[in-house]
Amino acid sequence: MRSVRQECANRLLIHGRGHAEKLLREYARHFNEHRPHQGRGQLAPLDDPNVIPLPTPRIQRKQTVGGLINEYRQAG
Repeated sequence: MRSVRQECANRLLIHGRGHAEKLLREYARHFNEHRPHQGRGQLAPLDDPNVIPLPTPRIQRKQTVGGLINEYRQAG
């Protein structure tokens, strides 16, 4: 709850229940699939710890959660 409140809810004006649910779903996806966690060696909870990522020459940025969070991926 603390992470979602600090990183998302405290920074946005939420317009109703539907908007709040959409933001929380998107934040939960970001938290579990992309956000690094210090206790997991900077891996996200759904990352496979046995996979060693290769360096990427080009990075693509995607803004999410209403532009509050940036996600980065290898440019294709």
